[in-house]
Amino acid sequence: MQKIRAAPSALGQTEARASSSIDRLLFFDRDFNPVENLLGTELPDSVKPAASFWEHFPELDKSAITLALRSLGDSAQPLQISGDFGAPASHGLTIYRIGDLFAVVRSEESIDDERATLLHLATHDPLTGLPNRRQFSEDLAVLLRETAGSNETLSLMQLDLDDFKPVNDTLGHPAGDKLLQLAASRIQECLTSDDRAYRLAGDEFTVISRGPGHPAKGHQLAEALVDAFKKPFTIDGIALFVGASIGISAAPPDGTNPEQLMKASDVALYAAKKDGRGRARPFDPSMLELLEQRELLRRSLRMALVQQQFSIEYQPIAEGGSIVGFEALLRWNHPLLGKIPPTAFIPMAEADGIMPEIGAWVLEQACREAMKWPQNYIVAVNVSAAEFLTSGLTDRVSQTLDLIGLPPDRLELEITESVLLERTVNNIDTLNTLNVLGIRISLDDFGTEYSSLSYLKTFPFDTIKIDKYFITDLESDLKGQAIVRCIVNLAHDLDMQVTAEGVETPGQAEWLRGVGCDRLQGYLISRPLPVEAIGEFITRAETSVRPALPQ
Repeated sequence: MQKIRAAPSALGQTEARASSSIDRLLFFDRDFNPVENLLGTELPDSVKPAASFWEHFPELDKSAITLALRSLGDSAQPLQISGDFGAPASHGLTIYRIGDLFAVVRSEESIDDERATLLHLATHDPLTGLPNRRQFSEDLAVLLRETAGSNETLSLMQLDLDDFKPVNDTLGHPAGDKLLQLAASRIQECLTSDDRAYRLAGDEFTVISRGPGHPAKGHQLAEALVDAFKKPFTIDGIALFVGASIGISAAPPDGTNPEQLMKASDVALYAAKKDGRGRARPFDPSMLELLEQRELLRRSLRMALVQQQFSIEYQPIAEGGSIVGFEALLRWNHPLLGKIPPTAFIPMAEADGIMPEIGAWVLEQACREAMKWPQNYIVAVNVSAAEFLTSGLTDRVSQTLDLIGLPPDRLELEITESVLLERTVNNIDTLNTLNVLGIRISLDDFGTEYSSLSYLKTFPFDTIKIDKYFITDLESDLKGQAIVRCIVNLAHDLDMQVTAEGVETPGQAEWLRGVGCDRLQGYLISRPLPVEAIGEFITRAETSVRPALPQ
């Protein structure tokens, strides 16, 4: 028969009985099912149950135990059950509630010893031995209260490992765990008695530093940590280079409560990563302003399409002295911030997964506008990497053409080389399907990204667009001339056309015409035009009222 009682919970109380080691420690959820993961890491076999609570202890009265545990509510008191539970030296079970978990101890220990052990497990990371997020939150709150009553300054550092994920992906999680242990040791080697390190989760660490000399001392410690991570880690004989990015904040200048200080260091960490990683950055209020602007744009971006804030401008494309079409260029006129450049908002739209929706709108609007032009004019539409890699692109394009009635050979889709880096087989299938439909494919910004010539052999491009980077100094830059000449000759040998972007001077146009460049696009031809100006432009171009285009 088991005896069930609530045991004292105060750490200072003791019981008059001998103390010995814990025989078994198990964790279960609120439904008494086994817990396979604790604090974000795999439990060691010694504490990981392989079966439910009731399978481990079938001799228990299920109804009585369940009722007793439920009656405890969120009380901190553990439940003491006396009896012999499968081990010769055991005299009972103690069940603790820790958050949403039940911790079950089978031992002869006193409750105080058991609780101390459990508290250590609850406040420390089992992999690295560092204090965990729970302990960090408690320590930071206490230290900030102490700092508020003195003239001391406290520094907080958030540290992320650079390129940690590839280690897990290539060498496996055991190597990743070993790397985290080595990283924790390397962090601690840089600390003094005034500093304490914590592991929050994954490859995220924090350091609290106090004492005289802050915030300068905090900056020095952060730089020392960055330098320490420039040395390789050796795991199974393999040298691994994993750097550290660090964001620094100080109390009270950057905040007086944990939330403010964490936000400041988090913003500084974001800036460190954006600046190239492997560096430390102290918080500056301007960082927060930029981040808030970015978040404002991100939130506004989701409503921009619904609220009709997007528009399209069309830049003419010339061939042989005549206009042959226009490129559709997306524009965003924010009601508060004004015109937002595509380089600022398109990466956000891609990251947030809304670029396919925006791209579909651009395609439909551009095709509708193209129906108003002469029948020999093409319309070029940019397709982002996120949109291209979304399933169903070919169906959406085909359905749009059918809906509007635009012939496929009047549509030219422009993609960049970055699109081709992933899912190569799918990319080939997509491009081949578009090609079969009669849609033209253009490789945009050629020469500025990865420029693998294998793309030109593998993918069925109709046009290569030379980036304006090579055109700007074309008249005087002999190296640029050699590159452009090679691109033109290569494209023609592969039965592809060449378009030069960013043409601004008659000299550039004349040189390009001399090497056989097929099409020109840039301010020399025309700046991008709003929809209402296209009709007049076409009329002038078709009737030669407009000054002659480059031949």
